Amino acid sequence: MSVLFNILLILHFLGLAAVIGAFLVQVRRKGGFQTFWPITGLIVQLVTGLGMMGIIDATHDGGANHAKLGVKLVIAAVALVLAFVARARQKRADSGAAKPKAALPFFHSAGALAIVNVLIAVLWS
Repeated sequence: MSVLFNILLILHFLGLAAVIGAFLVQVRRKGGFQTFWPITGLIVQLVTGLGMMGIIDATHDGGANHAKLGVKLVIAAVALVLAFVARARQKRADSGAAKPKAALPFFHSAGALAIVNVLIAVLWS
């Protein structure tokens, strides 16, 4: 189980890098957001996070901190929804059906929530 957990943890960090990296690269843009990497990273983080939570529950006597992981799960799910909305708004903006900045608040909110999730992971003990 330790090897599986470590593989999931590595994939979880790669998902994190995809989300926050894409966010930081595009944070100064006003439009034209590329949402493939944030969406992919958030999906990877949700799947690997749930897998790691299952392994922790199965192998540790104390189990996982369900309150912390529940909060992180909700934040990641909201960030994923916001990233999908940003993608839809960006497509509408690209076609001229919406303002060029239509995706801006959704893209920035998804990136900010990903950073909040990192802070929760590190600071909530």
